[in-house]
Amino acid sequence: MTAKIVLVPLGQADVEISRGMAPNGYDLVVTQPGTPEFRAALADMKYLVGLGDASMDDAFYRAAPNLKLVQLLSAGYDRCDVEAARRAGVPIANNGGANAVAVAEHALMLMLAVSRRLIWQHGNVAGGRWRGNDWNEKHLYELHGKTLGIVGLGTIGKKVARLGRAFGMDVQYYDIARLPEDAEDALGARFRLLREVLKTSDVVSLHVPLTAATRHMIGAAELALMQPSAILINTCRGPVVDEAALHAALAGGGIAAAGLDVFEQEPPRPDNPLFGLENVILTAHLAGPTWENRFKRFRNAFDNVQRVERGETPLWVIPELRA
Repeated sequence: MTAKIVLVPLGQADVEISRGMAPNGYDLVVTQPGTPEFRAALADMKYLVGLGDASMDDAFYRAAPNLKLVQLLSAGYDRCDVEAARRAGVPIANNGGANAVAVAEHALMLMLAVSRRLIWQHGNVAGGRWRGNDWNEKHLYELHGKTLGIVGLGTIGKKVARLGRAFGMDVQYYDIARLPEDAEDALGARFRLLREVLKTSDVVSLHVPLTAATRHMIGAAELALMQPSAILINTCRGPVVDEAALHAALAGGGIAAAGLDVFEQEPPRPDNPLFGLENVILTAHLAGPTWENRFKRFRNAFDNVQRVERGETPLWVIPELRA
């Protein structure tokens, strides 16, 4: 019997790319959860490729008894019912760092945009004010020589570290999994406790998954540790930061500025108080998707599917489900 891959695409481009890259000898079914086609495919589905969905509960796994792998196209897996997957004995794998370059570049872009007050500069020029008011009052800063603190040194965090070093930054990190000293030497980053990272970094960049342990890991107490001149960058998940506490810190001078790609509620409400601040730059959870990594994530997904079909252990299984 031909192994069935069910693909849940984000758009038509995903459909075209996946059909061009899908391995021979598999039955590729493109559909969406909740549709009759999706329900009909469950009984003999062996591989699910797409994003995590809250509907993938115990009933879902019971309806898909032949499922061998949930292969995500995203790095994050906070929408997945991990315990239901554990009870069903089905591994969940993320995208293997397919979007790591994009997210790392986006984090550096936010650091630069905040430090050089890019939105303010653009507004001046577009508004007919060549330099706005007295630009000496609006301090512009370089990244070179600054201390970059990375919270979460996974695939993305390591790439951010390398980019930071390329900009002449001193890099330190906090992660529950420390690198060996020789790996730290090669990366040019040093381990510090979280409190140390927050106290001594000019820029703090967050790169952790959203779990029960990381939800609101940056709250009022943590923000109070940061320097008044410090910048916070968040390109991982919005709920990692207590947004109300962040607004208070930004509005009250507790920290200098922030660059955010993610929010506690997405899309954010129109009356989100962060929208009224001049010292924050916001993007719409678009750090990850680039044209290049659409191909990377399908390449990783179909490679992992074929590994499992050969009887091998899948790559990139999320930490909670690793043996």
